[in-house]
Amino acid sequence: MTNRALSSLGHLLGSAVLGLFLAAGAGLHAADTTPAAECVSCHEQGQKLGKSAHASLTCDTCHESHEKYPHPAGIAKPVCLTCHQDQAVDYAGSVHGLARKNGNEGAPDCALCHGSAHELQSPKSQAFRAAVPDTCGMCHTEVVEQYRASVHGQALARGIAQAPLCTDCHGEHNIVKHTNSASPVNAAHIRDTCGSCHGDVLLTRKFGLPSDRLLSFDTSFHGLAAKAGSQTVANCASCHGVHNILPSSDPKSTINAKNLPKTCGQCHAGAGTRFAISQVHVAEGRTEPAALRWVRQFYLLVIPVTIGLMLLHNGGDWLRKVIRLRFTRVANIHAPGRTAKAPAGHGELRMLPFERLQHGIMALSFLTLVWTGFALKYPEQWWAAPLVALDGTHAMRSIIHRVAAVVFMAITVTHLVSLIVSRKLRAHWLEMLPNIDDPREALSNFAYNLGLGNTPPGRSPHSYIEKAEYWAVVWGAVVMIATGLLLWANTLVMKLGSKAWLDVATSVHFYEAVLASLAIVVWHFYPIIFDPDVYPLNTAFLTGFSVKKDEHARERHEHEAKAVGD
Repeated sequence: MTNRALSSLGHLLGSAVLGLFLAAGAGLHAADTTPAAECVSCHEQGQKLGKSAHASLTCDTCHESHEKYPHPAGIAKPVCLTCHQDQAVDYAGSVHGLARKNGNEGAPDCALCHGSAHELQSPKSQAFRAAVPDTCGMCHTEVVEQYRASVHGQALARGIAQAPLCTDCHGEHNIVKHTNSASPVNAAHIRDTCGSCHGDVLLTRKFGLPSDRLLSFDTSFHGLAAKAGSQTVANCASCHGVHNILPSSDPKSTINAKNLPKTCGQCHAGAGTRFAISQVHVAEGRTEPAALRWVRQFYLLVIPVTIGLMLLHNGGDWLRKVIRLRFTRVANIHAPGRTAKAPAGHGELRMLPFERLQHGIMALSFLTLVWTGFALKYPEQWWAAPLVALDGTHAMRSIIHRVAAVVFMAITVTHLVSLIVSRKLRAHWLEMLPNIDDPREALSNFAYNLGLGNTPPGRSPHSYIEKAEYWAVVWGAVVMIATGLLLWANTLVMKLGSKAWLDVATSVHFYEAVLASLAIVVWHFYPIIFDPDVYPLNTAFLTGFSVKKDEHARERHEHEAKAVGD
């Protein structure tokens, strides 16, 4: 066979093979499109499918043996979970799925909420969202009527796409009872559910909503208690309602000024009967009451100035003593005709037995109050975890805090009574009265601790240090007891006065606690623990006698001895 013949035969074979491939491809394409077209010719559902959320699917995706005609009998109806398994699992555990499982055929299923599989709308479309209340209203008629009249329902009726719907709050396929801890409308999650919109800066700006509602709730007693795990404290729904949320300007609103006594009275009987309840959401800034702003500004000035001066005073004292103990030798220095001798003496009596008992009880109650009090403000911290874990059906943190408060108040009263009935204690206490020499002594020692001067000044046995601390404790006790009692008797306070009293008491109580705690660490613990002359511990609170001699007398002696040596 010639080359030309072979070439012609090759062309013929190639053309034949190519034609077979093209024919097969055309046949496959026809197989893909023909069934749908054939279905439409008999089934109108095929026409509806093109406009539904399932438009991208072909009939054979859900319908088996559709290509056989006539269609075989007894073919199982397609089920949604074939493709939507996650949603099916959520539905099975929901109130709707469980009701249907228990035999309630009227419980909603996929078709009831979404419509026919051939014409269902995309859940993300505005048309679908707008129809959600009607869908839920088929069963929950009264609830939906309340929703329609609420601020959320009215916003939806105006065409606002971001208006919250039933499914935004309750969930979609996994709707469970509000008593279920997994429910987004459970008391433990109400704040987060409402906060998804009211804590969104973009949404609040877009619709002119107050942007501080979530923050002000979080910093309130209700918010702090809720953050600590309380299931009974008031939340957003307790005051604003659930489905019937209305603006405060509406006379029917639960937060209308005229209705607040009834709303707050659910927990605080008689609230607002004498004075207006006043502002509820209180946050730092221009909207806070003037009294709260004054309190905050006062303490934000006093706390850093007071603690800063304490740090300078004790820091300078510590540095001088460390230098003396570590870097200066002043032992056995002799000069012609003179001998330097160390001062003799024993630690002086600082605390009588009954005073030591009072001190121990007060210290224990104070530390307990600090721990349990700040645990309310910062429940997420590791040191608050034991108290948070104890909180269950009973608010153990609150109980412990109040027991410690009673002990603190009792020891305060005991101290006052003891000074009246005991001459010995009263004589010892008289040493704590300020005198005319205290300012001079305080200034000279402060200057010396800052490095101004080489000769240590004198200091009284009960100097300005002990006096300042004692009277600070007296002042702090009065303030903390007064504000604490107001907060404890919050229902009575709201009945006799205004909520503003509680807001001021809360602010003062917190800032005073911060000041007292820092002062104890910086001022009180220094001569007890951190002073190099007593480290690691001054046991006067146990034995009554200080382990520290007159350090200024010793410093003066060492200074004189050094001068003699020079």
